[in-house]
Amino acid sequence: MTYHRQTALLLATLVITLLVLPATAIGVSTGDATGPLRVFILAGQSNMQGHAHVRTFAAMDLDPATASLVAEMRNADGTPRVCEHVWISSIGSADEERVGRLTAGFGAHARGPKIGPEFTFGLTMQKRLTGPILIIKTAWGGKSLHTDFRPPSAGPYVFNEAQLEQLAQQGKDIEAITAERTQASGHSYRLMVDHVKTVLADIPRVYPDYDPASGYELAGFVWFQGWNDMVDRGVYPQRDRPSGYDAYSELLTQFIRDVRADLSAPALPFVIGVMGVGGPIDQYPPDQQRYQGVHRNFRMAMAAPAALPEFEGNVGVVRTADYWDMEVVALRARESRIKERADEVSRAMKEGTLSRAEGTATLESLYAEIFTPRELVILKESTSNLDFHYMGSAKILGQ
Repeated sequence: MTYHRQTALLLATLVITLLVLPATAIGVSTGDATGPLRVFILAGQSNMQGHAHVRTFAAMDLDPATASLVAEMRNADGTPRVCEHVWISSIGSADEERVGRLTAGFGAHARGPKIGPEFTFGLTMQKRLTGPILIIKTAWGGKSLHTDFRPPSAGPYVFNEAQLEQLAQQGKDIEAITAERTQASGHSYRLMVDHVKTVLADIPRVYPDYDPASGYELAGFVWFQGWNDMVDRGVYPQRDRPSGYDAYSELLTQFIRDVRADLSAPALPFVIGVMGVGGPIDQYPPDQQRYQGVHRNFRMAMAAPAALPEFEGNVGVVRTADYWDMEVVALRARESRIKERADEVSRAMKEGTLSRAEGTATLESLYAEIFTPRELVILKESTSNLDFHYMGSAKILGQ
């Protein structure tokens, strides 16, 4: 079950709504204010944490496709909106658990405030559903499925022959390293499940108005991970082949089964956010085309579990590459034409051979020659992090 931009209603996270409650896809408010609390689980690594700084909200105003969305993300005075009916418990994005009504700031904590997928996910759910909503978010940067989130049914990670040979050549203590990897296997998975159970055992701690008589229902699970697996040639030595990431598909299939079993939710709706860093593969610029094969293979492997008969109707995918900011890509390509000259000016300013005033004026003139004022705002204000963190773009993560 795959949803593209048009069926996602401009919000990748709306797939959950389409998947769990189809009536909402046509604007029908579903649910009862006195019904059970709906609980959604969001899990993954750094891109589920979210590295989009709130300062990138403003650039969304300049794109007609996202102007209405950012209007929902902010109050009239420009401050981030606070959800009235959505509460969140989040671990992994900061040193300590963070709880409260959902707003901006529940993304990665360092150098924030930032958002991850949770913010517009919650805004969308609040608009589409009646009744209270609880988001339980568990996300840690730099975590793999092959080891950290490894599902229990897969057993501990086992080094392949090439890895063992390399360790031996390096004179490593293979027995100790194997024991360490065995202990690490599934650590993040266990933290995730334990936190979900802890929150559900004492919901009023997070959502004070919880009504035990109405109860709760596990309404959906969103998985947004993949980078650490995609770049690991040691674990996936044949990754440049179409079947090179088959092990990831198998692990994700086991992950879905195990999550459902451990949470006693055999039909828990599950959405896979397919890794989309770089955007559509057929639009990669020349300097990125060497990655096309590996990225294509990994994206196919991530999406594969949704096609299994056992998951028909309750496992879907969001192809996040569809939301990559191609305008920023084009503007950066144009900027490269003046990079050498701009670097010379910056270097002269740093060395003191050019005054700051003169250097700044020269740089402004360089950029003004090839960019409109609107384009300059998009180029400089749309992003706040590196590409592997989806540019730190609220426009990308918010859709």
